[in-house]
Amino acid sequence: MKSFLSLLVVLASAGPALAQAPGPEPILPRSTNILDAMIAAGPVMILLFLLSVFSVMLIIVYFFTIRRGAVVSSGYMATADALLRKRDYLGLLAVSNRHGEAIARVVQKTLDFMTKNPNAEFAQAREIAQTEGTRVATNLHNRVTYLADIATIGPLVGLFGTVIGIIRSFGALGSEMGPSRYILLSKGISEALINTCGGLGIGITAMIFYAFFRGRAQRLISDLESASTHILALLSVQPSRRRERAPALLEDEF
Repeated sequence: MKSFLSLLVVLASAGPALAQAPGPEPILPRSTNILDAMIAAGPVMILLFLLSVFSVMLIIVYFFTIRRGAVVSSGYMATADALLRKRDYLGLLAVSNRHGEAIARVVQKTLDFMTKNPNAEFAQAREIAQTEGTRVATNLHNRVTYLADIATIGPLVGLFGTVIGIIRSFGALGSEMGPSRYILLSKGISEALINTCGGLGIGITAMIFYAFFRGRAQRLISDLESASTHILALLSVQPSRRRERAPALLEDEF
């Protein structure tokens, strides 16, 4: 009996200590990474992702196409200079057809006009060369402006996603869902901020590369104008083409 009473006393004295004993730690929610946050940011992120992929593709393509070798190459200019001094128009026309540079297309168009119209004035041939050069310059400018369009559209798409996230946040704040509405409020704000960040990131990157390729395109157009002027100068110093045999040979060839 005494042992039973002593056991009760021990349990009674240990009761408060057991009541204050720490229980199991609460399970914290798993932290999300950037990819999970972007996926949870709503369907607008799909549009932003497509815009980013398209802008990266354009940047890669422009690095390989908007360069000096694609517009004016030193090898072609040396060959064209030598052939024009020899008045070998057939050879220059064949070389121009094999090359893909912009200056080669300008020379090809000019020589093609001169051979098909042997009695035309040289001013008309110069106009043909200038027209083809203008077409190439316009093509370069139009290609670069795609990045400027992405730099404008990207932030607007991000702003659209921001508005959707804010609307969801205020909708959750005005609901009667108790404490869970604060969770929905934080999700809406997170969605808005992620869309804003994505749109600005795409716009800033596209604008930086647009400025870079625009400057490169302007330098290439200047090189093209200089090369075209050099070719036309060599063509203009020749004697009258009506008394030459080379144009007649070219006319028979075509």
